[in-house]
Amino acid sequence: MTQLLPTPAPLDDLRAACTGAVLGPDEPGLAEAARAWNVRHTHRPAVVVRAETPDDVVAAVRHARRHDMEVAVQTTGHGFARATEGGLLLDLSTLVGVTVDAEARSARVLGGTTWEPVLAAASEVGLAPLLGSTPHVGAVGYTMGGGMGWLARHHGLAIDHVRSFELVTPAGEVQVASADSDPELFWALLGGGAGGLGVVTAMTIDLVPVSTVYAGNLLYPAAMAAEVVARYAEWIETVPEELTTSVVLMNFPPFPDVPEPLRGQSFVIVRGCWSGPVEEGEQWLRPWREWAEPAIDMFGPMPFSAAATISNDPVDPLPAALSTEWLTDLGPDVAGRLVDAAFAADGPPLLLFAEVRHAGGAVARGTAGAFGGREGELLLCLVAATPTDEAAAASEAHIRALRHGLADHTLGRAYLSFCDGEERRARTAEGFAPDDLTRLQQVKARVDGDEVLGCGLDLTTG
Repeated sequence: MTQLLPTPAPLDDLRAACTGAVLGPDEPGLAEAARAWNVRHTHRPAVVVRAETPDDVVAAVRHARRHDMEVAVQTTGHGFARATEGGLLLDLSTLVGVTVDAEARSARVLGGTTWEPVLAAASEVGLAPLLGSTPHVGAVGYTMGGGMGWLARHHGLAIDHVRSFELVTPAGEVQVASADSDPELFWALLGGGAGGLGVVTAMTIDLVPVSTVYAGNLLYPAAMAAEVVARYAEWIETVPEELTTSVVLMNFPPFPDVPEPLRGQSFVIVRGCWSGPVEEGEQWLRPWREWAEPAIDMFGPMPFSAAATISNDPVDPLPAALSTEWLTDLGPDVAGRLVDAAFAADGPPLLLFAEVRHAGGAVARGTAGAFGGREGELLLCLVAATPTDEAAAASEAHIRALRHGLADHTLGRAYLSFCDGEERRARTAEGFAPDDLTRLQQVKARVDGDEVLGCGLDLTTG
């Protein structure tokens, strides 16, 4: 069990003010709440408040202010930026609930809710939220990071569909931020607010009329990777906005929960989701099937409620290293470097996968919030499994070398939701246009000048 720091202040008053559990050092549940989804990271709090109501959040923030403690916020543990050392950790995983208004095509989502119940509730009335590749992440944190999922080219980013945030400010006050109520804070929360500008206890979002999609994966042998990537680069120049896709260089781990045909094998994958009329979906995949028969063909009609099966991201916590770049092109030099990095010829692969997602379309046209990178059309995501310190060091060096080699083919932007830990904070400036970063810093100075919420993005003005 992680050795935790001593409690800096008595907890009796805090416990009396909270409906949810208040956990001091070495109490059951504290270490579990402190661990991030990427188990290489963990908070070291003096106290954890498992908030069940917005009033719990108010009480926790005010307690932290009275006792000069910083506040960190965590729901599922995705998007970890910096550990709190001796601070107060707000665990929002019990502040959950969703209400769908089918007529208004909207949903009110409480602060600790994952996308899974939102997707289920919306699907019942033929609607969909703009979630990402997995429904197991926190909806609010994902959204405040930008939110690029399988409907992005057709409907835009998640931040393009937020109506309002309900939050507790770093001063411990309840506030609503929207286009009409503190529009500057609302702008900042859309793309730059995860964990640093307030504790969001609920958001109201638009839902889009998507119920059935044509989606899945075409898997080709790894030996065809260079050919597939070259063909993919040409193909995406022709596809309409209803189709959001990626190309993935994938090394499936030899784990028992990986299906037998994939376990321990490497493939290049064309992956995507067509959200237009379903009967038209097959025609956009036909050129691939006519070009070369896939080793495994998993594309077909599916309810959007099954969107998690497109990426099949792992659900259980694991140790990982990840990084990202917005690419300018997917030409032979970029493709060759990605293939060499993903499919090593001289030993076990260091990358779990390298994925290039196709953006543009409604992503590029959107204007909401501080999110930087809308001008990019090709988003690279790199992930390595790091079960040991040695594996972590080797994988991180491998990723740095790949990013260095690709430097002439990048925009100098980072999608910060695809970074963890120190890299997430060190690259904060790369997540925004320079003028927008200055504007974000001004909002941060106004709402949290004394850094009560200091464990999110590094928005300091120094």
